[in-house]
Amino acid sequence: MLSNKRLFSVGSFEFYLHHLLIIGVLSLSFSISAMIRGQPADYGFQLNEFDPYFNYRATQFIVENGIPAYFEWHDDMSWYPFGRDVAGTSQVMLHITTAVLYGAFGGDLYGFTIVFPLIVGSLTAIVVFALVRVIGGTTAGLFASLMYSVSLPIISRGSLGWFKSEPLGLFYGLLAVYLFLSGIKSSSHKIAAAKLVGGGILLGFAFSAWGGTDFFVLPIGLFILSLPFTRKDTNFLRWAIPLFILGLAISLAPLERPGLGFFGKASGLMIIGPTLFLIASSFIQKITGEQKARRYTALFLIAIILAGIGILSANVFGLPSFRYLNAVNPFLTTLDPLTDSVAEHATTTVFQSFLFNSVFMVFAGIGVWLVFKNLTNDANQRRDVQVFALIFGLLGVYISSAFIRLELFSSLALVILGSVGLALLTKEIFKPTRQESKKLVKSHPKTIKISFLVVITIFLITPMMVPASANWINGGKAPPTILNGGSNYNIATSDWLDAMAWLRENTPDDAVVASWWDYGYWITTLGERRSIADNATLIDWRIEQMAQAFLSTPDQGWKILQEMDADYVLIYVAAQRINTEDPPLFFVNGGGDESKKQWFMRIGGFDVQQFLYDDGVSSTPEFWNNTLLGRMIPFTVYGYVDLASQRQADAYVSGFTPVYIDDMKYPKEGNGPLKLAYMSPGFFIKETGAINGVLIYEINKNYVSSEAPAVPATTPVAPTETTESTNPIATISTNFGDIVVELNPEIAPNTVANFVKLADSEFYDGTLFHRIISTFVIQGGDPNTKDQPPGTWGTGGPGYTIDAEISNLKHTKYVVSMARGTDINSAGSQFFIMTGDAPFLDGKYTIFGKVIQGQEVVDKIASLQTDLNDRPVDFEAARIKSIRIS
Repeated sequence: MLSNKRLFSVGSFEFYLHHLLIIGVLSLSFSISAMIRGQPADYGFQLNEFDPYFNYRATQFIVENGIPAYFEWHDDMSWYPFGRDVAGTSQVMLHITTAVLYGAFGGDLYGFTIVFPLIVGSLTAIVVFALVRVIGGTTAGLFASLMYSVSLPIISRGSLGWFKSEPLGLFYGLLAVYLFLSGIKSSSHKIAAAKLVGGGILLGFAFSAWGGTDFFVLPIGLFILSLPFTRKDTNFLRWAIPLFILGLAISLAPLERPGLGFFGKASGLMIIGPTLFLIASSFIQKITGEQKARRYTALFLIAIILAGIGILSANVFGLPSFRYLNAVNPFLTTLDPLTDSVAEHATTTVFQSFLFNSVFMVFAGIGVWLVFKNLTNDANQRRDVQVFALIFGLLGVYISSAFIRLELFSSLALVILGSVGLALLTKEIFKPTRQESKKLVKSHPKTIKISFLVVITIFLITPMMVPASANWINGGKAPPTILNGGSNYNIATSDWLDAMAWLRENTPDDAVVASWWDYGYWITTLGERRSIADNATLIDWRIEQMAQAFLSTPDQGWKILQEMDADYVLIYVAAQRINTEDPPLFFVNGGGDESKKQWFMRIGGFDVQQFLYDDGVSSTPEFWNNTLLGRMIPFTVYGYVDLASQRQADAYVSGFTPVYIDDMKYPKEGNGPLKLAYMSPGFFIKETGAINGVLIYEINKNYVSSEAPAVPATTPVAPTETTESTNPIATISTNFGDIVVELNPEIAPNTVANFVKLADSEFYDGTLFHRIISTFVIQGGDPNTKDQPPGTWGTGGPGYTIDAEISNLKHTKYVVSMARGTDINSAGSQFFIMTGDAPFLDGKYTIFGKVIQGQEVVDKIASLQTDLNDRPVDFEAARIKSIRIS
């Protein structure tokens, strides 16, 4: 054939025409991928989204200070006042890889990080070719490379400026899987060893670059379980697979996240368990012989699976975070509004699945059918790795149904299965005339071959062109978030860049800026000022506190901001001006804080119905007049309109859209709790169009609250020399001494009775203060802390719940209150002692006592070292020896 024509030789390597064709297709794949990914440049050359700005800042730190300093870096600009342990909480390998490559190539670092995901993402098309080539041959690899280069979910999370974890994580992860599969298929043990160790190392890099690559352990683990049934050379596998794990351990050892602790978690069990099974199976095969080996191996596998389920159910390794559990069980739901508020955690809809994958679903269906059919062919030399393709494909489609971000894995799964299916179908269509067992098998007519090519081409091109406004090509074209604020409008303005420049140039170097967590990275990186929260903040209660500040009354919100030690507060408003004459009229629901308020309400624990009408979007006068956020948004309702009929109304009517006019409630020269410090240019547009508005308010430190302090119905009185309390006294014995708590049955009679009953039954003896936040609370009372894994701490109780007893008492330092779940009436045995003031808890938790002696003991426990989940590192130091009532 023409494709086998030799062009030239280099040493022992002979270069044929088909090699040139392969290079041409791979170059085309890279180019297509790069062009689609590069479309955001039409709006401006900037980093995209939020996290990339921190990743840029972290990479810059390595470039300027070196890798050793990076591993010691405690970033005091983030998560004020606690700071952030960067190496323990971020994508370390993303920062290190970029810094090393930047050192090799040079140039402008900011521009380098903008282009980095485009280059890495496009190069991954070549890695996909290599991986699928091992599974289905060269033709399948080329199909996979082309399909990958136009996959919308992959492109949309790896475009120009997307300096986040996914592009590099996928590059490392897929390269690791390629080396792993290629290694176990290699005929040379030396080459196999090098590939397996290298694959393990790269898989560790992938874990450190993107936590999402943890999902690779599922198909790898199941594939290892399948090997005793698809391979006979178990002697080779007995050392090959552990070598792969050795490479993984080598790369994880120096890293704090995930570190060698990976092997002690459920994800580590998914690789270690199957490997032990494989080793044991090889010995079973030796002992029983080939005839009985599969039967005994199958029985042994069933036992291993049951044992694994039991171990996971017992939480011996601790439970993974919700997003990983949700991926394994897509029907799992969360009552945590903070988790639900993240857009990429939204459940994938049928429409989105079809938009993302459309024709890939057809190709993958063909692939599943043909691969299953091909597995029965004794002459199939790729049976084992094609089993991997089925496992990866079916798992990828399954877990992607959990939430949108995981559509990456659905696309990868469909690309692998679809390309293998297309290759097998192409091989069948273009088979030459040949002799098989005295029977002449004729080639298909040219018309069928041409028709096949035309149909496949149409299938591939259609989703890239149709529909015109939402095809795969257009799906990758959107303005960088810094230029449109993440709003619903495809605009590009300098409002955010101007606002960050104003912060940098007009505020003190040590200023603290409060805002919703979305904007923390921009404030820290571009504004060069301390932020209280960002997209990676692990201190959930600070985000809840920010929501409390926004939705509380203006005076109460001002107090919370003061307690946060904030100097400025920033909000973002996306609106649309709808006329050119005066007064200017606006629609205000464009994707800024005015649209996120529903989540602020849920996260802060507020009643949504108090602030929103029945459409769930339009705000009531209570929101506009009596919340800090409502007062900060510089608009007020002018009237309502039915857009379909143009009917108007002065008051809210269901189905009508509110129309707003300008209304600045906190002007620059005002004497309210806030003073306007900066308003971005978007608010001053005269023509119709979208508004990308940033407002920065200075917190008025001299403001005097107009709200009279609430008088509690009953105030606990501490015993003195002249006053003897008749209230029960609880003595909490710890390694640092006793904490004496006066209980208050007049305010919370049922809660006190429950606490006394549990204490008298020695329920609390040996439990821990399992949640310690130095300036917030120390929390204890969970029986799980006696003998259960840390992953279960905070979930235990006495087996029943009690109703809340809400009072006017305040959550001030040393007050004792009951912990609970989302339901206000879900308290059981867990309690917390305040180590700072937290007015945002007032009216939502049951206060039932106050520390009257041993405050210094509370402070010592509050100062204990904790891990990233606020759990004490030294368990014994945080242990409650006993609680006794007198």
